[in-house]
Amino acid sequence: MKPNNIKNIFVKFGRLIDRYIIVPITKFAVKIKDALSKNSKQFERVFNSKSSLLIITLILSIGLFIAVDSKSLEMIETSAEMLYNQPVVVQYNEEAYVLKGVPEKVDITLIGRNYDLYLAKQISKHEVTLDLSGLKPGVHEVALKYKRALDTINYKLDPSVVTVTIYPKVSQTKTVNTDLLNTDNLDSKLVIEKTEIDRDEVIIKGSEDVLELVATVKALIDVNNFIDPKVGNLNLTDVPLVAYDQRGNVMDVEIVPSKINATVTIASPQKKVPIRFIPTGTLSFGKAITNIESNVNEVTIYGDNSVLDGITSIDAPIDVSGLKDNKEINLTLTKPVGIRHMSDVVVNVKISVGNETTKEFNNIDVEYENLGSNYTVNAKGAEDQKITVIVKGIKEVLDTLDPASIRAYVDLKEYGVGEHQVDVIVERTDLRLTYVPKVKKVTLIIKNKR
Repeated sequence: MKPNNIKNIFVKFGRLIDRYIIVPITKFAVKIKDALSKNSKQFERVFNSKSSLLIITLILSIGLFIAVDSKSLEMIETSAEMLYNQPVVVQYNEEAYVLKGVPEKVDITLIGRNYDLYLAKQISKHEVTLDLSGLKPGVHEVALKYKRALDTINYKLDPSVVTVTIYPKVSQTKTVNTDLLNTDNLDSKLVIEKTEIDRDEVIIKGSEDVLELVATVKALIDVNNFIDPKVGNLNLTDVPLVAYDQRGNVMDVEIVPSKINATVTIASPQKKVPIRFIPTGTLSFGKAITNIESNVNEVTIYGDNSVLDGITSIDAPIDVSGLKDNKEINLTLTKPVGIRHMSDVVVNVKISVGNETTKEFNNIDVEYENLGSNYTVNAKGAEDQKITVIVKGIKEVLDTLDPASIRAYVDLKEYGVGEHQVDVIVERTDLRLTYVPKVKKVTLIIKNKR
């Protein structure tokens, strides 16, 4: 290289240093001087001196050089970087084989210069592969591979080698059942009447030993996925299928197809029933109930038809213990078991009371309930066949009471052959009245049928 060329290089380098380092730093120092000159004559003398400015500029230049140099050293130092839970891509014949022992994720340790590590993290997809191509059924030890973005980067995988078992894939046909999820989140006035799916059977694929454990395949119909459910048919698409063993554990098998379509029929079974206000407890001495009035006398109940069929009324107990004057209360109704919704839950009740009188009704027949089909029963004497019932209430109600409406009976559910003293029960047909049998027990004779 000619001397003139070398000289030119140093001249250009000097100009660059002067232009991008010396001059900016000098300007910076002058700005500091201008800012401080108004308040300090001492600073003014220092910054007016050319030698002082050169020294300050030199110190700042050296500091900048050290900072840049330390950063450069840092970038070329060797270190390690951990990448956790990186997915594993498996290469194999999915149609023919089933795998066991393949990790879903691995950890990668990258080793190299900081600069290279930085570049590798920016441009790399960090793909870890497990190549099982060409391997036959059996147990194999296979090394995982990482596709490096830079050759200057070394790496370690955890795990780096895995033991994989390859099974031949077999198939079975399974019947599909439906399973309803989150039904409690459905509108309480609605019920799912039935579900229909567009196919009854599917094919499950996997290793033979796993398929033997599959007990059922269910189509999971989630009520949370219903959009604006109403009475009628709701068509659902892409209902997922899941395989289970006998204990309800999810089985890892392939299901073909993996999703099906379903039609859900939504109904709103309902029924109107009266409210029976049932006084409980004993009123104040000499008092009886004249009337019980409510702002609501019947309610509409919602639930399955099988539940609705067994309900004829809603019983509402009212505690009248010690009551001696008229009273108005708000009463909370209790939903019967199986009822999802009631049109009214709180009702207003007015209880009227009056002076109590007593009246006896004679010759009330004693009826028999729950007698076993293999038995016959007879009263021992006439006094056991007909009884007297004492009824308490206000005079106006007692005067209009029909004796035929009074029903006395005995419950023979637990009785067999023999002579028995059985408790007499009088049905409370009018809830404003109190019914008491004058004879507490009757004697009955039970025999086997001939």
